[in-house]
Amino acid sequence: MRTDNYGQIILSEKDLCNLYLQNPNRVVSKTLIDHSININDDLELTNIPQLIQYVTSTETVEEFDKRLQSNWYMPDEYKNLDIAKWILDQCQTDSERQRVGEELLLYLDRNLFQLLQYLKYLVDTMRKHNIVWGVGRGSSVASYVLYLIGVHRINSMYYDLDIEEFLR
Repeated sequence: MRTDNYGQIILSEKDLCNLYLQNPNRVVSKTLIDHSININDDLELTNIPQLIQYVTSTETVEEFDKRLQSNWYMPDEYKNLDIAKWILDQCQTDSERQRVGEELLLYLDRNLFQLLQYLKYLVDTMRKHNIVWGVGRGSSVASYVLYLIGVHRINSMYYDLDIEEFLR
């Protein structure tokens, strides 16, 4: 197993066999395999999905990162959601709106609105399927916006936590 410049894991034939032996039901359809392995022809006769042959890319790490960040896997209703308006609508007081406005500007400066949309989708999906997640962890609890979305249950305004602890 090796990792490329982008942090992607590329499996050798031996790695792929070990994965299969450890768990034959493991989903490997998105697994990158070394270009020297020619296994997809053999897979056509099975119900195992085709594997992705690794191809060395010429894009920079920054271009790779930007391309991946533009491809969020969420329903269109969340992609088209005016997340700033939704979050502001959750506010009950002027001080909450003030705090949210300050935080949203920080998220906007960092081009993180799609992340907020995705987190809304993730939380809604977890609630829909009764998946339990933690009450809060690390510096993210300093974000009142994340509290309103439901990512954590720590009211940063109540505890007077500074958003700069999270978005430095």
